[in-house]
Amino acid sequence: MTKKIRCLISAGPTREWIDPVRFISNPSTGKMGYALAEAALARGFEVDLVSGPVSLTAPQGVRFHSVVTAAEMEESMSELFDEANLVIMCAAVCDHRPLKRWNEKLNKDDFPKNFAWVKNNDIVAGLSANRKKDQKIIGFAAETTNAMAHAASKVEKKGLDWIAMNEVSKEGIGFASDFNDVTLLSNTGETISLGRLTKKKTARKILDRVWP
Repeated sequence: MTKKIRCLISAGPTREWIDPVRFISNPSTGKMGYALAEAALARGFEVDLVSGPVSLTAPQGVRFHSVVTAAEMEESMSELFDEANLVIMCAAVCDHRPLKRWNEKLNKDDFPKNFAWVKNNDIVAGLSANRKKDQKIIGFAAETTNAMAHAASKVEKKGLDWIAMNEVSKEGIGFASDFNDVTLLSNTGETISLGRLTKKKTARKILDRVWP
């Protein structure tokens, strides 16, 4: 029997807590990552979905792993990485976390005027550094300015096979939308514009290109 392709996908935002009722995060809804999970299942892949906090129901058939912080996402992705053939890092991970986390709610009058920050690890770069020869790794880049140049630099810097770049400054696409406008960039110099599509169609086209 042919062994099924194992696909590891991250989705949604992470949260970095200030105190028990406050955190920093971003507008990611998880729609793109969940659409990729559905598309991978439709191809017959075995899918692990590592998701930050979203208001979506996990597609039936995935192995679902719920996380909140960047550190939790890194731990879960690392634990699942060795068995994966295809890794798609679609989550919008917070780059930084507060140096201090308060155990009790801060009174608004005691709220600090300034915060010290700690840089979170780059999860996909860490995975790429420990990849096996037959693993394929795809990243995502949400950009607002100099989008192509920034995305291309991340392909090399993070050791990716492909990166899916979307300009979230464009109206009606990206965060919270059902649509995306993705350009794929490869480590061999290919540039493929998928155009404005629903996230479900975008997911299928991404898989068609990165795992033909």
